[in-house]
Amino acid sequence: MKLRIKGNSLRLRVSPSEMERLMSAGRVEEIVRFAPDPGAKLTYALEQAASNQEIAVRYSPQELTVVLSVESVREWAQSKLVGIYGAVDVGSGQLTLAVEKDFACLDSSDTGNEDTFANPNSAKVC
Repeated sequence: MKLRIKGNSLRLRVSPSEMERLMSAGRVEEIVRFAPDPGAKLTYALEQAASNQEIAVRYSPQELTVVLSVESVREWAQSKLVGIYGAVDVGSGQLTLAVEKDFACLDSSDTGNEDTFANPNSAKVC
């Protein structure tokens, strides 16, 4: 799973194998370690939960979790939808959230495109 942070926005990109784990286990996560100290890490996760909210965020020290409704995940996984998008109030503005399928790059080698969704633009000729 890839995490992009820019300003007050988060974007997660999910591979097909991660999508399968999300559907079966209900959660996928990655850990970024910043130093040898065991506490110098950030866990970022994607989770599905029974909820009326399509997308939400949960934060605690050293862990950031984007939570999607079970219904949204099911629809997203079984369709051509690229992603699930939303924003949450953070008290002094909004945090914009995007959770997207990780598509193969059109100009990359096969190695860079391992475990990606087929790019919907791959059949287009420039």
